[in-house]
Amino acid sequence: MSYGLEQQIFQERMMKIGNEINDAVQQQLSGVQDHVNFTLQKAYFKCAYDCFDRQRNQKEISNCVERCSGPVVRANNVVESEMAKFQERLSRSLMVCQDRLEANKLSNQKEGAIKELESCIDRTVKEHIQTLPHVVDRVKLAIAKDGYQ
Repeated sequence: MSYGLEQQIFQERMMKIGNEINDAVQQQLSGVQDHVNFTLQKAYFKCAYDCFDRQRNQKEISNCVERCSGPVVRANNVVESEMAKFQERLSRSLMVCQDRLEANKLSNQKEGAIKELESCIDRTVKEHIQTLPHVVDRVKLAIAKDGYQ
């Protein structure tokens, strides 16, 4: 098989792996997203609605609405932070796979280098997908600590 064809197959495989990771993340985070989008958002809108009182001036209303948005903002920040850490760990692990490919190229071990890269990536992705429940647990714990379960 030519190197160009191997690269094309590899790129298609990488797209499939990317979709697999996204699906796993969405599946694992769906409960948290539902909690944020429905429970916390609902509480925010109820709280914000109560802020609009003719007895308050504009600044008081703005401060009240901002206070109401706190739990939603903090929950979204927790999700974003944990997902950024997950992405960073995954990226570092994938760089190790890429470094192994480059080392094989330099040592003239090109035969099977792409297959070894794919194998390394598959292992890395599976390992990281298995960590997702722990990431979600950390997110849930952080949201619960904020007092809005």
